[in-house]
Amino acid sequence: MKLLIVDDERPARERLRDLLLDIDSDCELLEAANGLDALRLVEEQHPDIVLLDIRMPTMDGLEAARHMTLLSPPPAVLFTTAYDEHALEAFDANAVDYLLKPIRAERLQTALARAQVVRRAKLAETLEHASLATTRTHLSALNQGKLQLIPMRDVRYLYAEQKYVTVYWPDQEALIDEPLKAIEEEFGDLFLRIHRNALVAVAHIESLERGPDGNHLIVLRDTPKKLNVSRRHARAVRRKLKEIARPKS
Repeated sequence: MKLLIVDDERPARERLRDLLLDIDSDCELLEAANGLDALRLVEEQHPDIVLLDIRMPTMDGLEAARHMTLLSPPPAVLFTTAYDEHALEAFDANAVDYLLKPIRAERLQTALARAQVVRRAKLAETLEHASLATTRTHLSALNQGKLQLIPMRDVRYLYAEQKYVTVYWPDQEALIDEPLKAIEEEFGDLFLRIHRNALVAVAHIESLERGPDGNHLIVLRDTPKKLNVSRRHARAVRRKLKEIARPKS
């Protein structure tokens, strides 16, 4: 069995390593200090189970687990955390196991057996409804079977066409399996709705200008394409841009 230990604290990783080797001296162990490194190792090494700390810098465990659900097959996930049991009722109710720190050997052994039956649909459902979910730092897409992470800070706009949403950033684009509405709700003020089919990154808006036919166009930095603002959203867009331009007292 191959397992990946993910925790930003070295002593916590070392303790888990010792416990796991006591349970199964033949298991293969991998280690990562944050969610980004964990995703890289999951793709490269295909561990059976990931023991994933929730609170970590760079990318936390909840976001990393959400990206893992795109993989086929995804690894089984065990969350490790210092939160109390009441705060994690959502995980328990959805059959994603978790380990409370300090982790006991008996509890770990039981959780390992349970983790192997976790499937992608259940994990995705759990993460969607988990009360501890935080705003992601990345979007993710599958590109030729490989997981592609897209930093939110780089995204310029998203455009929906038929059943697909395309993410655009400088000189690149990718299809993602998420509706615009869900992204708009999750990321709040980071994006501005300019059309029923389009969201733009507020931080990268350069200007609003008039097109040849009198319609409004959004100009984004590092993006040659000018994006059409629908009549329905024009007033809200102008108001938002005035708020951004207004000097703070």
